Amino acid sequence: MNTWGYILKRVASSIPILFIVSLVSFFLIRFSPVDPLAQLKLNPAISQETIESETKRLGLDKPVVVQYFLWAKNFMMGDMGYCTDNTKVSTKIKTRILNTLLLSSCVIFFSWIIAIPLGILAAVYYNSWFDKFLTILSSIGMAIPSFFFAILMLLFAQKTGWFPIGGLTSIDFSQMNLFRKILDVSHHLIMPVFVLTTISLCSLARQMRANLLDILNSEYVKFAYAKGLSKNKVVLKHALRNAINPIITLLGFEFAGLLSGAALTEYVFQYPGLGKLILEAVMQSDINLVMASLMIGALMLVVGNLISDILLKLTDPRVRV
Repeated sequence: MNTWGYILKRVASSIPILFIVSLVSFFLIRFSPVDPLAQLKLNPAISQETIESETKRLGLDKPVVVQYFLWAKNFMMGDMGYCTDNTKVSTKIKTRILNTLLLSSCVIFFSWIIAIPLGILAAVYYNSWFDKFLTILSSIGMAIPSFFFAILMLLFAQKTGWFPIGGLTSIDFSQMNLFRKILDVSHHLIMPVFVLTTISLCSLARQMRANLLDILNSEYVKFAYAKGLSKNKVVLKHALRNAINPIITLLGFEFAGLLSGAALTEYVFQYPGLGKLILEAVMQSDINLVMASLMIGALMLVVGNLISDILLKLTDPRVRV
């Protein structure tokens, strides 16, 4: 099967998955005890007629099954509905999703470009001081919750004044030229990217180290050494290609996991991303906004797994995906 045929097959097989995700998510949200109109009902200045009007506008007066099929029909037609504050869901998501993709792309790029070489060095120089230091450091990094680490970095930024403590742009962003805008956005990205990259690369480096150690102890690597091949050639040309395959399979989960993993970090740094928007939507029981966000997360998982499978096929043609 060629690459395009495989992509079409995977896209077709992902449709039932997205359907099941939407079905389960919708009914879990609708049967939760949180009332999306709770704030209106607690406000004595809001009349009963207004509450009834909002109930009809959001479709909450219809049976749950009818609500789901109406939502699914509109969603497939590109209409994500309206939020509880009468703002279009697509408008809110459009302003946030690019910010989240920017953050996620930076985190994946830096975590992989740092973690892979660190894992290789730790495996090649097994049981050395560098290997022991990396093991201790990665264990500490994996043990620290991202939320707590984000708070520590926020306090550091506030104390030193070296980095912005919130947002993505400065107040005078619109008055800057293109070069200064890029620098300003990069400056605001440093703290959240550092937090998420540190957490991510610790597990990736340990995984890369463990995979490469297993390969280096295999028989075909020992045979390659016996043939007189240099250490660099054995590691980089033969062992690394097999050791990196399991890491590539994690790319899909890494891509989608950043949406949920970055939510608390975005909230701490007040980063205008999708994760922060989802948290706010869940607390307000904004059904349409939560559903749209969950579907985007599921779509990111499908796309991430598809990318990882294609990369796996390119790095090792023997692998049949």
